[in-house]
Amino acid sequence: MTETTSPRSLVVKTTAGTERPEATNQALTVAAAAVASGVDVSLWLTGESAWFALPGRAADLELEHAAPAADLLEAVLAAGTVTLCTQCAARRGIGPDDVVPGVRIAGAPVFVEETLRPGAQALVY
Repeated sequence: MTETTSPRSLVVKTTAGTERPEATNQALTVAAAAVASGVDVSLWLTGESAWFALPGRAADLELEHAAPAADLLEAVLAAGTVTLCTQCAARRGIGPDDVVPGVRIAGAPVFVEETLRPGAQALVY
């Protein structure tokens, strides 16, 4: 009998925004690289990263020698899951009709569920 392994998944949470461009860009880069490698990726936008759920806001993050944040976010949206933290959205007055198409709004129970799945790896930036 051949043993089968469950597929690996990656949950990336970014808590920073334009005030910490390197940390934010690292989170987006890792998530996009994982998606490009065929990994099941869930990217969580929390804290100041919540603003990147709004149309055009990822372009506000500029970092020399780095891929544009908007391109990285688009790559994750195309093949992964992007989630805006419920409380973070509420604190910023962001509603479901405000976000980029494909971004969902969910809270801690969903984050915990995703991170505790067999084969899941969570990274927080």
